[in-house]
Amino acid sequence: MLNPFHSTLLPPSTLSAKGLRVATYNIHKGVRGMGPTKRLEIHNLGLAVEALDADIVCLQEVRSFNHQEARKFSVTQFGHGCWPDKAQADYLAPEGYDVAYRTNAVTKHGEHGNALLSRWPLGNIGHHDVSDHRFEQRGLLHVPVQWNGIEVHVVVVHLGLIHSSRVRQAARVAKLVAEQLPPDAPVVIAGDFNDWNEALDHILVDAGLTRARTLTAERVPTYPSRVPVLALDRVYTRGLQCQSILVPRGGAWARLSDHLPLVAEFELA
Repeated sequence: MLNPFHSTLLPPSTLSAKGLRVATYNIHKGVRGMGPTKRLEIHNLGLAVEALDADIVCLQEVRSFNHQEARKFSVTQFGHGCWPDKAQADYLAPEGYDVAYRTNAVTKHGEHGNALLSRWPLGNIGHHDVSDHRFEQRGLLHVPVQWNGIEVHVVVVHLGLIHSSRVRQAARVAKLVAEQLPPDAPVVIAGDFNDWNEALDHILVDAGLTRARTLTAERVPTYPSRVPVLALDRVYTRGLQCQSILVPRGGAWARLSDHLPLVAEFELA
């Protein structure tokens, strides 16, 4: 079956065989809309993730289960298919990819968290609770990835909605990098930073991290997906040099989630 999210919307990678393509995507729990107009997009998201053709895909707002939505989408509706019979991270993983997932938030009918999909082998999966107050449950997913014989430490983040919380959570990320990760290992920090006022860069830069950007794409908006103006979704690295950064556009991508995916390509620095 032809994947409608392929080449016309996302250029093929220009990296060498030793390049690393990283994508980050807040998938909005696989659904869009409210009330009776709520629709299931997880099946289309599976095609979208495949089309990203990334070595590493960092996902936020991923469900392992939700009993209420599983009941609502228990039958096919408007050609969108039923609720998957497996956890969303496993469902979204292209064939041959390894999967890491940890729950951040537990709700009345289910839960959601961060996931990492990788075409390279994964090491031990770590999770760090960075919840800052009782109204938001947040976490960091930390997974070493064995890439071309090199161990790359990947941290998937989804920071809070309150500025002061984000500042403290970014400081926790910086502390994790400085104190718990091998000093010579490449590092990728990716996810939804919710940093609409662009106030977190200095915290992460002080920890030796560099925000992925190029001379022609210093700030790449991803939110809201229909008319993106805010650069909430980002990748920060250590030991890697950004070669390109892009966001796929078009109506098909805009309907999948309230965020667009961000794709960055790297070579070893």
